[in-house]
Amino acid sequence: MEASFVSPLPEKDASASNPYEVFFSLVYPARIKEYERHWRDRYNFLLTHGYKLRSRYHPDWTPSWKTPGTKQKNPVYCEDAHEHVIYMVMDALRTADNSKVCIKRITKASDEIAIGKYLTSEELLSDSKNHCLPVLDDFVDPEDPTISYMIMPLLRDFNDPEFGAHGEVIDCVTQLLEGLVFMHDHLVAHTDLTTVNIMMDAQPILPQGWHFASPSVAPNGYENIKPLPRIDYPVRYYLIDFDGSIRFSPGESPVIKGVGGRDNDPPELITPHIPFDQYKLDVFTLGNVFRKEFQQKYLNLDFLDGLIPMMMTHDFRQRPTSQAVLDYWYKTRERIPIASARWPLRKPTETIVETVINTVAAARSGVNNLRYFFEEDKRTWANP
Repeated sequence: MEASFVSPLPEKDASASNPYEVFFSLVYPARIKEYERHWRDRYNFLLTHGYKLRSRYHPDWTPSWKTPGTKQKNPVYCEDAHEHVIYMVMDALRTADNSKVCIKRITKASDEIAIGKYLTSEELLSDSKNHCLPVLDDFVDPEDPTISYMIMPLLRDFNDPEFGAHGEVIDCVTQLLEGLVFMHDHLVAHTDLTTVNIMMDAQPILPQGWHFASPSVAPNGYENIKPLPRIDYPVRYYLIDFDGSIRFSPGESPVIKGVGGRDNDPPELITPHIPFDQYKLDVFTLGNVFRKEFQQKYLNLDFLDGLIPMMMTHDFRQRPTSQAVLDYWYKTRERIPIASARWPLRKPTETIVETVINTVAAARSGVNNLRYFFEEDKRTWANP
């Protein structure tokens, strides 16, 4: 429900309210949180740059459930009741075309904007293997010159909703490996290539969108989202967050000291005082993503059995380059039966009933449908 912008009403004493009002006043307070105030204070500034924040962050915001004359008194059904807890990012509408974007606050000490703009320049974006997050715009804060704002497409966690079929995993692995090679070919090591830094353009599977602060519900703030299957509506995956990334000069050795990122499993991080190959670190951490997000979550993904140990080779000196890994994957992918693409992913916790249902569902898909699908979508199987 849209909020109206009128002068805030004086808050009532909770003790004088009924229990229903007391409960909702605690769960859905009628004022924004401390960590949200920065965005409220920059509402008009961002609007002058062409980016409109949600009604919750308007300087004169009054909760829609408290607007005089409103019929909806329950904040559960109000879009502006959802607070956003990750203070450095916010969603907005680009007023030029009403497209949804994400705004990130960045300190001047970071090279994130510079590296992001380099990797997603107009020339490099024309390469289909470029899976780096595009930088749409950037500008400096009006009051604090150490803060900048980076505008990006609105994306979603790559594993939400969960994967549903073998072909979806194959497609994801292909895109991410191609993106890794592209990044390394252009002399950038990510250094923090973990699950949180992989996202997707979910528009094909969620054409109705979702609420930025509560991704499990629709933009209206209360209806459940109804995602479509990726196997029928392929998505594009992106590598994000170049805050700790390193851009090397031509001929410069990638073997330098480093501290890595969120993944503590790479063996070379045990002795960070000893230089190691930053590109090879990316290979290991992406392999670890495949291990945790696919191999450990789902059964019968035999096509990953050779790939993951190769990427997670203990000694970085023996670990293959991203290009060698991609070449190996292309050969592995060629041997995967096309008929397995729509096979449902199975979990170790799957019940007998679920196993029967999934098996029947896979059989009903039919070989003809599978052939048609892969004739249409060359990206998943055909080598470039």
